[in-house]
Amino acid sequence: MRRDVVVGAGLLAAAANIIMQLGRPGVGHGVVESTVDDGNVYERPFKRGRTTLTYLAVAMLGTDEERKAYRRAVNKQHMQVRSDESSPVEYNAFDPELQLWVAACLYKGFEDIYLAYLGELSADELDEIYRSAAPLGTTLQVREDMWPESRAAFEEYWQRNLAKIHIDDTVREYLHGIATASFLPKPLHLLLRRFNLFVTTGFLPQVFREQMRLTWTARQQRRFDAMNRVLGRVIRASPLPLRAFPYNACLWDVRRRLRTGKPLV
Repeated sequence: MRRDVVVGAGLLAAAANIIMQLGRPGVGHGVVESTVDDGNVYERPFKRGRTTLTYLAVAMLGTDEERKAYRRAVNKQHMQVRSDESSPVEYNAFDPELQLWVAACLYKGFEDIYLAYLGELSADELDEIYRSAAPLGTTLQVREDMWPESRAAFEEYWQRNLAKIHIDDTVREYLHGIATASFLPKPLHLLLRRFNLFVTTGFLPQVFREQMRLTWTARQQRRFDAMNRVLGRVIRASPLPLRAFPYNACLWDVRRRLRTGKPLV
């Protein structure tokens, strides 16, 4: 079931998902203030993108041993991410509650993309996919018993935690750069900024649009829906390996790195 919800076109919603994750102040300031240059999307955008995609591929498609190996690699990076006396909020990258929120956003992204492009799911199918997605959190420090036991319990968790969303000016500026692709080399940034902002705003729930101070009109919603209908037809007609790209390529790469002893992160 995890394999079924891994859709490469979901990368269109990547910036929206990052905004959702960083909407929790502890996550937002942890990322903005991090001194780990390897994990800084503005310093090394392609490496950061590969690391994140590979984590998702390993969590959703990898083996238990591959998850353990990637956990060790990510933990080395996370050890350096913690608040100090100058931080406006307290955070620690090993905090399982903050990791659960990030994992919940990742799951919500996978589910939203599936429903947008591949169609509706029955309640039983949704429950099965939801339960199978627990490794999004448990690959790191989220305990099994922390993952809400059912899709209904997850929805309660999600609604309850939306009340904790707050994006201040510092994090908003950082995220606006993500939404407009300003972390990319200038030619790509100029080419993609308007489209990236459009799809990012379209995939964001309203509460996050408000926190980001992004406007969204009925006309934009119609354009967004039309785009997704076309993409959905293409995706449904695509063979599974093509549908799963580039996640399957990232999984191949991490297996190559494990065989050859190269760094995973």
